[in-house]
Amino acid sequence: MTTLAPRASLLDALAPLKSWWPVVLGLLVLYVPTYWMLAHGLWNSDDYAHGPIVLVVTLYLIWQQRAVFLRDASAPPTRGEAVVGWVLLAFGLLMYAIGRSQEVLLLEVGSQIPVILGALLITLGKSAARTLWFALFFLLFMVPLPGFLVDTVTGPLKQYISVIAEQVLYAAGYPIARSGVTLTVGPYQLLVADACSGLHSMFSLSAMGLLYLYLMQHTSTARNLIIMSAILPIAFAANIVRVIVLILVTYHMGDEAGQGFLHGFAGIMLFVIGLLFLFALDWILGFIFPDRLRSRA
Repeated sequence: MTTLAPRASLLDALAPLKSWWPVVLGLLVLYVPTYWMLAHGLWNSDDYAHGPIVLVVTLYLIWQQRAVFLRDASAPPTRGEAVVGWVLLAFGLLMYAIGRSQEVLLLEVGSQIPVILGALLITLGKSAARTLWFALFFLLFMVPLPGFLVDTVTGPLKQYISVIAEQVLYAAGYPIARSGVTLTVGPYQLLVADACSGLHSMFSLSAMGLLYLYLMQHTSTARNLIIMSAILPIAFAANIVRVIVLILVTYHMGDEAGQGFLHGFAGIMLFVIGLLFLFALDWILGFIFPDRLRSRA
């Protein structure tokens, strides 16, 4: 008789998960086709190659907080939490229906956030939503940027990058001239294309920067705010370095080298440089705003 006790206690511990199996099944039915489409489409482009990383990191963050799904269900969500949850769930499903039927990825992918948040509020209440807030927020970086934003921001970014790259290389003694976003260096002409604007790189670096802050758990508010405000400038500076390196590679090694393997490698270098800048800034700020010891209650 005593051998059944451990099994009974295990079943009791897993009992709160029963209410989540229909939710998990529903999420899989809705979004597995979406992920399949992304894996065979958008995620194959350089601009959205960070999508699978965002998904894996989100699942890992949820797994880290898995204890929230095993809490005692004796305190059900309040009526207000349930009402807000149903509203969010209905809104998210409407987003999904419109996005899926009209092939609007912005709505289809973005609908995950209100759908999951609504399900959390209905089943577990706001304490669970508060615990998993960063995982849900991080899903934003999987959502494709809206076309009007890309069109609005890309042009000015290309212009600024062209001007800065020209001035830096001219000051360094290189024979370079600029006409709009076309740079002439020696016998070569290089067009700063949309992909070189760095918009999507800023997006992906912002995701990694915010994830870094979340994992570091700095106690200094000033330190966190400074790093957050520096993420976009760091990404912009890293992209300028990338463009200058490509210009130098083209000038010294020829157009074939600049547009071949080294062009793709420069994209990886941008990401690495951005993260190194971020780590260096955090290290410097650590001397000014050191972390306080957390009290163990």
